[in-house]
Amino acid sequence: MQTYNNLVDATNDLIKRGYTENLTLGGDTVDDREKKIKMTADDFEIDEFYRFEGASNPDDMSIIYAVNSLKYNLKGILINAFGTYADTSKSAIEAKLHHYQVSDHLEGNDTGNR
Repeated sequence: MQTYNNLVDATNDLIKRGYTENLTLGGDTVDDREKKIKMTADDFEIDEFYRFEGASNPDDMSIIYAVNSLKYNLKGILINAFGTYADTSKSAIEAKLHHYQVSDHLEGNDTGNR
């Protein structure tokens, strides 16, 4: 199980482990803008995720997801805010991301390592 002190450490380690694509939320898709790929909730899996809260600013909260897609043969990183700056979208993508957080929390896994 990995543990990280901050978002930068997590990002750097995931990149070293092959999660090299920079992914973004696009409403109902997770997008790799460089490759012009738009993935629906069925097109990818979440391998790991880590939640970080800002030490000095409670509004500085984010979750980093290690994402892979067999369909598109890619591994990437998706960083999403929560709290004040969270995307409040109700899309299938948000439901999938939230599902992994809740199911791991119920299983007692605080780091989100899947």
